Amino acid sequence: MPELKLDFLKPGTHVHFIGVGGISMSGLAEILIKNNYKVSGSDIKASCLTRKLENMGMRFFAGHSEENIKGADLIVHTAAVKSSNPEMKAAKEHNIPIIERPILLGEIMKKYPHSIAISGTHGKTTTTSMVSLILLNAGLDPTILVGGELEEINGNVRVGNSTYFVTEACEYVDSFLKFYPFVATILNIEEDHLDYFKNLEHIISSFRKFAQLVPDNGYLIICGDDAKVLKAVEGISCNIITFGIKNGNWDWSAKNIFFNEWGLPHFDIVYKNSVLSTIQLNIPGIHNIYNALAAAATASCLGVDIKTISKAISNFRGTHRRFETKGNINGIRIIDDYAHHPSEIKATLAAASRLPHNKLWCIFQPHTYTRTLALMDEFASSFGDADKVIITDIYAAREVDNGTVHATDLVHKIKAKGFDAQYISKFEEIAEYVMKHAKAGDMVLTMGAGDIYLVGKMIFDKIRNAQSIA
Repeated sequence: MPELKLDFLKPGTHVHFIGVGGISMSGLAEILIKNNYKVSGSDIKASCLTRKLENMGMRFFAGHSEENIKGADLIVHTAAVKSSNPEMKAAKEHNIPIIERPILLGEIMKKYPHSIAISGTHGKTTTTSMVSLILLNAGLDPTILVGGELEEINGNVRVGNSTYFVTEACEYVDSFLKFYPFVATILNIEEDHLDYFKNLEHIISSFRKFAQLVPDNGYLIICGDDAKVLKAVEGISCNIITFGIKNGNWDWSAKNIFFNEWGLPHFDIVYKNSVLSTIQLNIPGIHNIYNALAAAATASCLGVDIKTISKAISNFRGTHRRFETKGNINGIRIIDDYAHHPSEIKATLAAASRLPHNKLWCIFQPHTYTRTLALMDEFASSFGDADKVIITDIYAAREVDNGTVHATDLVHKIKAKGFDAQYISKFEEIAEYVMKHAKAGDMVLTMGAGDIYLVGKMIFDKIRNAQSIA
């Protein structure tokens, strides 16, 4: 594909990103840098993502100041950045145009005739990664923007040289309604982001508007097993392709499913009742069979053959923070996962329970106060496959603690369900407790969308230190 020239940006335009350290923002910044735009960015602190961008030529500012935007022609920000931010205030005072992240992403998508947007409450990162690898293996040279770090592209973004663009499509604050998909995939729909959405009907309505963005000659890939998805796409006029497991009426389905001794799914991939291939996944859980079917259906509508699809899906080993094995020490296996919604927790623990283990530990960090409060009962019921649950403080993310809900409220609810749960606030204390009580053969799963992954390393360090002293 020729050099990316956005309609509203002249070549060489200086674009400043507020919150450039975010997984999506850093990816967009990289795309602009590689297309010869001048880029600067700020965030609370530096990270591996910002350091990578600096090495590519971006000027980075740790902390927020009105001085940071000097010379900028356009400001890009996330929904988490408030109008009180000093860079936002300075941009308004100097009449510098300001846009939100999804608007820029949408404008980039416009330039790719084969733009693919993967949506759904769960599974976006995994499915986007699967589709990306399929297109890479097919030689289609896609541009990729994924919400996690993928080994095969050495990060979260890849700038290709073709008409293909693959990205996640998040529904929060209706971000995905700014996109221009030729292919849109809807994996599932559930209650989430209730700090923005009023209720489930509001969420379904938003996904319907997203589906309506697909042109008549485009493709809508949907999960037929999800009644809420079916409701959202009623009457949509584009080409609709279905996938599912629960019955044989869908275009794409999985049959003869079983799990091997390591808990990994093995199944036949079926298209219109004809077996096309047999797949052995390298990532666990029945939810990943759904993700694989979605990826296969998405790639197939773009003309990729089943042999290429099957090989890429079978070889896929996941992204960082998606059931990522951090290592083994003293016979204790430590795994980290991004799950932060009740359905994700259930699916992840169900997958973990199929792996060889003695006791299954789940160390969970709730993510945002509104989600924890709104889905409290669902969260409490989601830990049934864990033998030991540790809950730590709620990760605030974009929110402010108003005292309405606390992590201990969730612990009480979990205990009322008959599960073994306790509250530990400090990460160091969690690591100390696990070091003292976990035994060889146990599996320890850190879980959440915040910084709970840090606990895994702490556990390793404490066990190593104890060994060296002994």
